[in-house]
Amino acid sequence: MPFSPLRGFRDYVPPDAAARAELWRRIRRVAHRCGFQELETPSVEALELFRVKSGGDIETQVWSFDDKGGRDVALIPETTPGLTRVYVERAKAEPLPVKWVTLSKLWRYEEPQQGRTREFSQVNFDILGVPGVEAEVDILATTAMALDEVGAEGLYAFRVNDRRFAEGLGHAVGASDPLLFFRALDRKAKGTEREFESNLRRAGLSADSIEHLVRLLAEAGSGLPCAEVEAFLDRRAAEGLPAPGPEGIDRLRAFFRRAEALGLGDRTVFDPTVVRGLAYYTSTVFEAYARQGDLRALFGGGRYDHLVELFGGPPTPACGLALGDQTLEVLLRQAGRWPAGEPPIDTYVVAATPEFGLEAARWVQRLRRAGVAADSDLLGRSMSRQLREAARRRARRALIVGPQEAAKGVLLERDLSSGVQRELAPDEVLPPE
Repeated sequence: MPFSPLRGFRDYVPPDAAARAELWRRIRRVAHRCGFQELETPSVEALELFRVKSGGDIETQVWSFDDKGGRDVALIPETTPGLTRVYVERAKAEPLPVKWVTLSKLWRYEEPQQGRTREFSQVNFDILGVPGVEAEVDILATTAMALDEVGAEGLYAFRVNDRRFAEGLGHAVGASDPLLFFRALDRKAKGTEREFESNLRRAGLSADSIEHLVRLLAEAGSGLPCAEVEAFLDRRAAEGLPAPGPEGIDRLRAFFRRAEALGLGDRTVFDPTVVRGLAYYTSTVFEAYARQGDLRALFGGGRYDHLVELFGGPPTPACGLALGDQTLEVLLRQAGRWPAGEPPIDTYVVAATPEFGLEAARWVQRLRRAGVAADSDLLGRSMSRQLREAARRRARRALIVGPQEAAKGVLLERDLSSGVQRELAPDEVLPPE
């Protein structure tokens, strides 16, 4: 009977598997360039670890089971709890700030759709020990560099807000249920104006308050560029935004000034509807979104200053961002920027006759040991078919060994782009040391 992957799971075959590896290689290289150290945590953790962070509802989203020791465990649905556990274990000895990058495979029992599978990979950038906006800006600057490195330059931008500003805004318009108010803001871009107003009424807003809030949000449009954020925040401050709104205003001012100074002004906007769904975010929150199409959110993150304490550690400011492979792949494919996959080999060694197959293999080994990507035929194919295989593998050149070449003590090099051939002495085949 034939088998296929389970629903929500994917095979990655050549060349896509190599394309994905290339993306992670580029992201890892940027992370190291930006001062992030790599952390790796287990793929299976105690289920309680995720209950502490997200409550009992998390159990509907995770692949959980009893292990052979009778313990409640789960395939990890996210990296932050494991990262926090590691930090708490090392807090007394870990010098601050901590800058960690993780590249993990994760599992969530969610309804599969475009850009969302039940098994996926994710890169996290986290900074612990920095209370100021320096951390958030550094994370977004690193993420921007990583996205540009993988080919997404010009395809994305960041939306930024502060949860305390949103909370103050809710108090100002008379929201009786802050969580419902946050939920209404978060869903504004996903529904109609009528649905938005209905959600605001459920949060306790009167008709006049809804009208006032809609006018205020219209000032921000689909996102205010850095140069216009100060004036918008000044108007809110002048209106006397209730606490903790003023703290959010101060932090947003500091964030956007620094972001613009560090070259993020062309891809960062202020959006007062961004609040993020997770309750543990404490101030700055941000999302990346696609500039084209439906302006959908690609990934997000924010500041989570109380999570380390929740896990039994010392008070530690922290912020982080998670970038998933599925939305990144959709973004790059739709823009025609998905990597080519397997890199071309440099040299394909061709045996002119079957008797020279072993000699071809010997040259392959010499080339590989000298640092050259090389291969040869393993199926005893004809010379013409070997040359076709060399072209399919996008080799730069073919090296032909056979009776005529052996009689002269040379190898025949054929440039596979131009077709130009020349004879090489054996000591000319390998690159200089």
